[in-house]
Amino acid sequence: MLPQSQSSSLQRLNHVEQMIVRAVDLAGTVMEELGNPTGPRTEGVAGHCREFMLAMKEIQTTLREEIKSACEYRPFEKSEYSARIANEICCKKLEYVLEKLDAMQKNIEQCTTTG
Repeated sequence: MLPQSQSSSLQRLNHVEQMIVRAVDLAGTVMEELGNPTGPRTEGVAGHCREFMLAMKEIQTTLREEIKSACEYRPFEKSEYSARIANEICCKKLEYVLEKLDAMQKNIEQCTTTG
């Protein structure tokens, strides 16, 4: 059985995964709309883009909170070195994902301001 804090953390990360899937689905919907031979429906594209950006913001916020709590949580402090290193590697991987999400958001913002 998982401790309560670890269980809720896994639930939050599962929710983030679902949000990422939804965001990719929204991006696909916008791509289909932009490729529509009769032209894109502006209000539909704007609504999907707005929902996409809100999803990105929620994903980033949740991942930042999880990274912060994972880095503060040191269950292996009095244990083996390799376990602590594995925990730190996981934190670095999450930080890398956040950097990529930040870059995606900047690209989207640039595209929306220039488009």
